[in-house]
Amino acid sequence: MKFWMAVVLGVVQGVAEFLPISSSGHLSLLQHFFGMPEPDQLYNILLHFATLIAVCVAYRKDIADMVLEFFRWVSALCTGKGGGERGSPPEARRMILLLILGTLPLFLVLPIEDMVEAMGANPMFVSLMLLLTGCILFLSDHYGGGRKTARTATVKDVLLVGLAQGMATVPGLSRSGTTISAGMALGFERNFAVRFSFLLSLPAVLGATLLKVVKVAGAGGVDVKLLPMYLTGMVIAGVVGYFSISLVKLLADKGRFGRFAYYCWIVGGAALIASFFFTGPVPGA
Repeated sequence: MKFWMAVVLGVVQGVAEFLPISSSGHLSLLQHFFGMPEPDQLYNILLHFATLIAVCVAYRKDIADMVLEFFRWVSALCTGKGGGERGSPPEARRMILLLILGTLPLFLVLPIEDMVEAMGANPMFVSLMLLLTGCILFLSDHYGGGRKTARTATVKDVLLVGLAQGMATVPGLSRSGTTISAGMALGFERNFAVRFSFLLSLPAVLGATLLKVVKVAGAGGVDVKLLPMYLTGMVIAGVVGYFSISLVKLLADKGRFGRFAYYCWIVGGAALIASFFFTGPVPGA
């Protein structure tokens, strides 16, 4: 992998991982139509880790509150105080429980993980999924304006959002777009829909990263000469990802989240048409 390609992949990861346009779909189409080689497994892991850090920075207060509340909860249980105060639990504690519940549907995908990843090899299928993502985003603005928050969201709500996240493992379906739109459709307040979606990505990305690290560790060592290129890509992905999160929060708050639908329709439509004429990389690309 060349240095310029590492930079491009860093930008694509930072933008498409958080903007509702499907990073896996874009990578698949770039590989098919322009012959861009698939990044090595270690670099792919590092890029995802960089975007995970971007989420942690963007939502550092929420994460700090949940970590502190978790230890308070454990301390209360150990001292026999019942693990909580009378009435409703603190918001941070309830958010921990909601994230755990929302992550559970991902375990349904594990048995068919290889089959799902193989779908990315079909550009026509990926194009159709991008078009579907556009439809989901377009409808999302019409379902916005709910009032549910971390204190009022139900178990059924978060399980359905988690199910949407599991479905979004399909290449071409945007994880952030699908989960945020699902939250809005279920009556989540716009800011909470975005916040819950990105926080929900943490256990999912962390779990997937750890599994891939185990596979890479068993395949061999790390080429030290490639570390500067890896670090450059990570920094780019992290910084671009942080600003992408800010953009999503801004547009969702203003009720303009559906604007991304037009981009998905254009790219998906163009790729679908191109898939009828091109069976491989563009000559000279």
